[in-house]
Amino acid sequence: MELSSVIGTRFHHHILTHPLPYSFPIIPSLSHTTPRPRASNSNLTSATSRTVTPFKEPNPTRPHSKSYLQRKSALIEVQQSSDLNSALQSFGEILKPQDCNVIIRHFGKLGKWHHLSQLFDWMQQHVKTNGSSYSTYIKIMGKKLSPVKALEIYDSIPDESTRINVFICNSLLSCVVRNGKLESGIKLFDKMKQDGLTPDSVTYNTLLAGCIKTKHGHSKAVELIKELKYNGLQMDSIMFGTLLAADELMEEMKSSGLVPNKVILTTLLKVYVRGGLFEKSRKLLAELETLGYAEDEMPYCLLMDGLSKAGCLDEARSVFSEMQEKCVKSDGYSHSIMISALCRSGLFEEAKKLAQDFEAKYNKYDLVMLNTMLCAYCRAGEMESVMKTMKKMDELAISPDYNTFHILIKYFCKEKLYLLAYRTMEDMHCKGYHPEEELCSSLIFQLGKMRAHSEAFSVYNMLRYSKRTMCKALHEKILHILIAGRLLKDAYVVVKDNAELISRLAIKKFATVFMKLGNINLINDVLKVIHGSGCNIDQGLFQIAVSRYLAQPEKKELLLQLLQWMPGQGYVVDSSTRNLILKNSELFGRQLTAEILSKQHMMSKVSRST
Repeated sequence: MELSSVIGTRFHHHILTHPLPYSFPIIPSLSHTTPRPRASNSNLTSATSRTVTPFKEPNPTRPHSKSYLQRKSALIEVQQSSDLNSALQSFGEILKPQDCNVIIRHFGKLGKWHHLSQLFDWMQQHVKTNGSSYSTYIKIMGKKLSPVKALEIYDSIPDESTRINVFICNSLLSCVVRNGKLESGIKLFDKMKQDGLTPDSVTYNTLLAGCIKTKHGHSKAVELIKELKYNGLQMDSIMFGTLLAADELMEEMKSSGLVPNKVILTTLLKVYVRGGLFEKSRKLLAELETLGYAEDEMPYCLLMDGLSKAGCLDEARSVFSEMQEKCVKSDGYSHSIMISALCRSGLFEEAKKLAQDFEAKYNKYDLVMLNTMLCAYCRAGEMESVMKTMKKMDELAISPDYNTFHILIKYFCKEKLYLLAYRTMEDMHCKGYHPEEELCSSLIFQLGKMRAHSEAFSVYNMLRYSKRTMCKALHEKILHILIAGRLLKDAYVVVKDNAELISRLAIKKFATVFMKLGNINLINDVLKVIHGSGCNIDQGLFQIAVSRYLAQPEKKELLLQLLQWMPGQGYVVDSSTRNLILKNSELFGRQLTAEILSKQHMMSKVSRST
């Protein structure tokens, strides 16, 4: 099978023609007066999602109002647009805050973090936010949002009552705690309470989860438990599950009448694994087996994942083998964990064999498993298996994500299939995913070496518009590639936008080539940019420019503009260029030519005297 045919047809077609669904109607603003439940028996993740009054669609038996249809159309246009700025300029005025919140959730599902940030900044600038906007944005961004940035957003909320909205506070505290800043989270929590926050069970669950991950966090956890009881809240299974690593809380749990069940014991297993307590984890897994709570692969997977990430690959293998021997019910997730662990350890052949074993045993695939298999096959250099996996992804209509593209681009680069890597990166960009700077830089260099100059510049632009941090040297690197490819108009744009980051030697090289071969209509603009960058324009460049203008009499206005511009910047033509202009004096007429050269001569005398 031809590699290019697979990428160029089915996989490309799938990537570009399967948009994810959008959602409508809309969830409205959250108010600090919104009634909220006092306690929850659901898990921590679901506990953070509150029931609020939904946006009321018009009665389905009647036609939708014109304004409703306009908003719905605008929402769809913004969600599906490849140019978010343009879409917001065209349709943003129609959108209400609750519509923008739907788009925030949509971008979050797609992992379009840059679009998400861009949209939220626009919402703040155009006063299109409500309480739900802040909590939704902070919650969806999660670890991708630094605690400092989250606090900046929180501090920018103008309304005091909105700032103590429990949903917003919970989202902010979760962001801070998940980034390992428990102490800052506790201080922030105290400040929120002083400002009027009434915490709920989710607030305490969030902070307790941070306590269990922190050294000596037990004493703070006990304080929080006392506080929540004082406030009339009851401890639920999630709180006990979070804190069970503190053995002294076991007795309190039993005295409260709560019997450890599968959820609590599995949560405790997660805590042990996360804390690196693998001996306790093994004992607890044995207890789960005895109680009949280890009939599926999940408890084994928790331990395998923890062991492999802690560098205990042999122990993880042992748990995997034990699970296989006991014929534990599996959906293949354990294979995924072990394949990833083997790839991390450089054992690519073993990872490949395990991926093949998965394919032979199971007929259930999801994106995570397919990415894991792709990684194993790519690292092992199994081209045919890579193609089969991609075909499987296409047949199952599973959309690739950032990891899929990243794995493939790295693999194609390793195999020296740089144009294929470029086309894959194009698809990645079209889907709203932004490749990392190191990968782009490497591909730009290789494309330049194989004289794919236009493609190299396209990759440069993908990185540039992704708002990722760019290495300063990359601007000069792409400039040399563009000069070699005679893409001088593009080279001019690079110099104009980044002159301060490019060496004078490179700028002079560009200027010389452009004066000789560049678009004659841009010569004056290029000279002004070079002068503005601090580089001195030598007489050779002016002579080339004047010669080109004189060779095309219809460009005499541009020559006149150049000659009039030069004295004001301290430049004059040398004698040879002056003689060349005199020979062609009929171009402007003798009188105008004499006036121009007279001004040049006066400037020359002044510069010599100084």
